[in-house]
Amino acid sequence: MHVKIVLIGPTESGKTVLANFLSDISENVGGEYKPTGGVRILEFECPLEGGSDNRDCKVELWDCSGDFKFESYWPTFMKDCSGVVIVFNPDVPSHLKEIETWHSMFISTHNLQKNQCLLIAHNKVGSGAERGHISLASPLNRFPLIKSNLEDEPEDVRKAFNRYLGKVVEAMSESRE
Repeated sequence: MHVKIVLIGPTESGKTVLANFLSDISENVGGEYKPTGGVRILEFECPLEGGSDNRDCKVELWDCSGDFKFESYWPTFMKDCSGVVIVFNPDVPSHLKEIETWHSMFISTHNLQKNQCLLIAHNKVGSGAERGHISLASPLNRFPLIKSNLEDEPEDVRKAFNRYLGKVVEAMSESRE
């Protein structure tokens, strides 16, 4: 099975760090911020969780810039998309409002099902941020939410992402039937 996942969200939310981690490009989860220019496409295989057969899934992860100057490319990002992951930093108050825009531009307009979408509240390494409740506006509060902490619980993030991929594959199979 081949899936295309679009990773989007505000600038400096940690999309590239997550993309590198999930695709096993880098064990280093810290470092200096370098904005993504447009999009990076990472390809990797990962095991599907929860399916009747434990097979690997070929993932094409589109690590998309959060800079609105690339807005004209967004339709291309979404072509043949299997799922959308919105990444935001819960420590940045403007991100909570901005993800509503990402939702409307990437999820609502493309009629994605709930199980094709995922929100990741990504705390930057060394932030020491509270890991408490995150209050999201409707309709965002109906989507699955992962609290990402690559410093303390990296494998929990990977397992949650793999479960999400299993749901995306399931949604793709149902839409073909």
